[in-house]
Amino acid sequence: MATRKPKAKTAKPVASATKRKSKQQRLIDMLHRPDGATIPQMSKAFGWEPHTVRGAISGALRKRLGLPVISTKEVRGRVYRLVSKR
Repeated sequence: MATRKPKAKTAKPVASATKRKSKQQRLIDMLHRPDGATIPQMSKAFGWEPHTVRGAISGALRKRLGLPVISTKEVRGRVYRLVSKR
């Protein structure tokens, strides 16, 4: 009976030094900008429908994370911002 050769060890993938940001973190970053973000801007950035953006703000950010998201009516439309410090 023939003996098997041991398999060559393969290198394990190494985690990259820069981790990719989650969509939730990218949304938070958009809301931290001084000029805030509108629903159309966020929809375009993530490829989401407007109701999905509103749901993410209401559910994930306000309710689950407890972040103080404010909205103001401006000339360019309703603008959402995070007022907390990073």
